[in-house]
Amino acid sequence: MLSRQAIRSIRAAAPQRTLARAPVRSFAAAAAPQEVKPPVAVYGLDGTYATALYTAAVKSSSLDPTARALSTLKDLCTKDAKLTTILSTPTLSDADKSAIVAELQKNIGATSTNETVKNFLATLAENNRLGILEGVCEKFGQIMSASRGEVELVVTSAQPLDNKTLSRLESAVSKSAYVGQGKKLKVTNQVNPDIIGGLVVEIGDRTIDLSVSSKLAKMNKLLTDTL
Repeated sequence: MLSRQAIRSIRAAAPQRTLARAPVRSFAAAAAPQEVKPPVAVYGLDGTYATALYTAAVKSSSLDPTARALSTLKDLCTKDAKLTTILSTPTLSDADKSAIVAELQKNIGATSTNETVKNFLATLAENNRLGILEGVCEKFGQIMSASRGEVELVVTSAQPLDNKTLSRLESAVSKSAYVGQGKKLKVTNQVNPDIIGGLVVEIGDRTIDLSVSSKLAKMNKLLTDTL
């Protein structure tokens, strides 16, 4: 999506464009002071930026459009390997970074007018952290899920599961002790042929490994220890 040629074209069209200085602590500088505590702690450098962004979005009353923008950005990073490579390039000039930020804003559509998102992208660029954009989007999504009372249910299978199977799993898990009262399940099916068969079920921070590969590994260990 964002080739070197595209960056050069944008730079040529706007050669004097520079990034506004917008450090993390200034995301919500213009918002009224208020105490904001994210519903869940996320860690790492991407977690730090995600937490700062959530705080800024709450203070500026722009949480929903910010969440939509971050979801779109995450999809862009997931689908475009070339974009991920460009974002991680350590030798980007200021003009390159300005062009990339402008292109990212164009791709998120109407939410590009969100000042919180604009400041966030400019801050990543200025601090040479565009490479962690996908991680920030992921961590921000975790914070948003917690704020909505959602519990993430990730079901990994060797082949894609049909909707009927996923619904049955969702129904069974929602009645279990793994899901607190009043919580909503957010179901995702991931495909990993390496598990051979069976399922790996992740609920929040818990993992239930029912995969064939896991059973084979245990059998092999038992045979090895016995022999």
